[in-house]
Amino acid sequence: MVVRYGFPPELVVRPRASEADIEHAITTNREWLARQLAKSASSRLGLDRLTLTEAQGRREAHARIGLLAQSEAVALGVTYTRLTMRDQRSRWGSCSSKGTLSFNWRLVLAPHDVLDYVVVHEICHLVELNHGAEFWALVARRRPGYRESKAWLDEHGWEILAYRPPEARAA
Repeated sequence: MVVRYGFPPELVVRPRASEADIEHAITTNREWLARQLAKSASSRLGLDRLTLTEAQGRREAHARIGLLAQSEAVALGVTYTRLTMRDQRSRWGSCSSKGTLSFNWRLVLAPHDVLDYVVVHEICHLVELNHGAEFWALVARRRPGYRESKAWLDEHGWEILAYRPPEARAA
């Protein structure tokens, strides 16, 4: 069972779950569900008032992230093969073993230091393609305050992922 944050939030269950299974899951997880639904109801960033279209967001993301990625890659002495903007539902960025960097276009809705952290995080994967101690030490050297940005994403990221551009709201 998963709560998909949005306006309104959705409760997602297995397609073949019986009504009894769903009722049992809701009863068993009542407190957790209440917390998740309250979290979704307390939108604090005001993104529902934005008029940024997905096309505008992708262009802005590509421009901003492209500059940051290029600068950080030069600083670390690494190269990437491709930079793409995606519409991921649960991921901010990724780095493939072939050097392709992918980022969630919705990062343009986050504060600059948060976007910067995600870019640095993925560029560091070009050096360390894992989340081991050496990787996190490299991230910390490049952005000593990365923990605050990571914490911001943990607390507010769901709101950015739930943002629906105007064209999606009309559908």
